Amino acid sequence: MRAVVVHGPGDLRIDERPDPVPGPGEVLLALEWGGICGSDVAYFKHGGSGTATLRHPLVLGHEVAGRIAGTGPGVSGLTAGRPVTVHPAELVGDGRLPDRLAGRTNLYPRVRYFGSAAFDPHTDGGFSEYRVVRAAQVRPLPEGVSTEQGALAEPLAVAMHAVRRAGAAGGLAGGASDGRTGDGRAGDGRAGDGRAGDGRAGDLRGRTVLVNGAGPIGSLVVAAAKHRGAATVIAADVSAASLAVARAMGADETVDVSDGTALPRDVELVFEASGAPAALGPVLRATAPGGTVVQVGNLPGAAVAAALGDLVTREITWIGSYRFVEEIDDALLAMRDGLDVSPVISHRFGLEEAARALATPADPASGSSKVMLRLGAAPGGR
Repeated sequence: MRAVVVHGPGDLRIDERPDPVPGPGEVLLALEWGGICGSDVAYFKHGGSGTATLRHPLVLGHEVAGRIAGTGPGVSGLTAGRPVTVHPAELVGDGRLPDRLAGRTNLYPRVRYFGSAAFDPHTDGGFSEYRVVRAAQVRPLPEGVSTEQGALAEPLAVAMHAVRRAGAAGGLAGGASDGRTGDGRAGDGRAGDGRAGDGRAGDLRGRTVLVNGAGPIGSLVVAAAKHRGAATVIAADVSAASLAVARAMGADETVDVSDGTALPRDVELVFEASGAPAALGPVLRATAPGGTVVQVGNLPGAAVAAALGDLVTREITWIGSYRFVEEIDDALLAMRDGLDVSPVISHRFGLEEAARALATPADPASGSSKVMLRLGAAPGGR
């Protein structure tokens, strides 16, 4: 089979590898589509992503979908030909977490993730014609959701987790107005998995939301916020092309800050999706006193200069959002119910064009949003 393999900074190859064979409890996937993420670009450009450094050749890709091509012993309920996507995380060890983190498996200290060099040996991703996965990682696609759309379930899950994280801030879940914390029912501890024990976290009905950064994740946060009932979503970015995508994904208003235009003021809930340290000061200034900022854009791991004074003087709640727990299931249900993720796709390339595909989001002049790789032929097209 063919696979997209990074061997070092700037060294990307289409390698021939043996076709995998599923073992007990495993499923063989014939992959059809993959979405390129910023981490894939980082491995391609720099030979590393975050604190993970490339030591050996690595198959890229964690946003993938395809069809079941076979199953190993002990697998039931998953039949050949069924379209599926994949939850790319696998816990290493017993999976136990302290009670205060119960259910928040995205914070488990040892997680193997598709297309990651965090471990040695590395964890190959899914930018290949075939991939064996554990049956527990397989997520069947709902009727009417294509494999191209299914490959976007992973980044949409990241966006939906960020929206749910907003519910971890006091008063945001269910519109509680009596000052009670967590999910609005202080003391029951049921929001510990980031998914809200009473089902209300992430409900943004009637709220005004600002999303700073309208790249693929920011634009998907726009869609997730609208899906959760936000009355008005404002998207801000320095790129006109990105703002056009955000509008197509449901943004009610857009702000082009490339010319020095300020962000709107006194917004109760802000999602910071750019990951740019220089944006933190303006984002905090835009947040209403007592408001909440959800940090979904990855910030640098090294020291940076940032103006953070408003965090204190405006008593802003600033919370992080990392990957997701099981919101990939929510993402698939949302797509089934009509959430259209296709506007976020700007480019499509064949597997043999992988180097060009990865260079596209790395080039600011490309005007790209989500770049897709066709990994294999889908019956009847997309």
